[in-house]
Amino acid sequence: MSDPEPDENISGGASGGGRAAAFDPETAGTRAEAVVDRLGDLYWQKTYGGRDAFECLVRTILSQNTSDKASQPAHDDLLARYGDESGDGDLARALADADQAELAETISSAGLYNQKSERIVALAQRICEAYGGEDGFDEFVREREPDAVRETLLDMNGVGPKTADCVLLFAGGRDGVFPVDTHVHRIARRMGIAPADADHEGVREHLERDVPPEKCGFGHTAMIQFGREYCTARKPVCLDDPDACPLADRCDQVGVYPVSDEVVDPAETVE
Repeated sequence: MSDPEPDENISGGASGGGRAAAFDPETAGTRAEAVVDRLGDLYWQKTYGGRDAFECLVRTILSQNTSDKASQPAHDDLLARYGDESGDGDLARALADADQAELAETISSAGLYNQKSERIVALAQRICEAYGGEDGFDEFVREREPDAVRETLLDMNGVGPKTADCVLLFAGGRDGVFPVDTHVHRIARRMGIAPADADHEGVREHLERDVPPEKCGFGHTAMIQFGREYCTARKPVCLDDPDACPLADRCDQVGVYPVSDEVVDPAETVE
């Protein structure tokens, strides 16, 4: 079993926040909820929120197409260089005025640094123009209707559904938001709690329908951890030993064939 998640960690370091979210696994009303409850027992139950919305947006962009191991140093270096350059502690204003080449060098460990630096500067400028800086953006994310916030975020260059949902969850503290990354997309379809051929948005719709709002946050982070430890893309632990997986009794093993030692994307199983 993994060590418990630190009180202030997932996707936010010391500013990530998160408080315990109690639940009774005996009351699960759907199979997806039962899976999330089991993940909660295995890892953690947290209710998220409180992250700075603009910093959350920047962090998520840095994490695109790379690992946490690569994006975390880029995030730390960015804050070290620009965290107080505006003179008032407003990261959005500092990055709106940043030299793009200098920013690219600062975040180079995250990969795709030229593209990401262009996007970050453009987003910072848009947020300063529309909201006056990061405080105004925080207020927008936390107080406006979630659908309106999501629509606005998706209109920003470089912000896709997962990024928008992470901002809503970790900054806005919105219940009922279940961001879908590659781990969640794979596991939900492999386990059979979402259609095998569902795209990322299809998986999100099924999970947000079948998992109670207060459980979506830790369902997202715990499922990612489960994907890293047990249900990996190429060699899930059940391939060698079905009993090695703590969710074996909840899984349909869609696309996993222990007899032939083969693993395919669940979508390939659809006739």
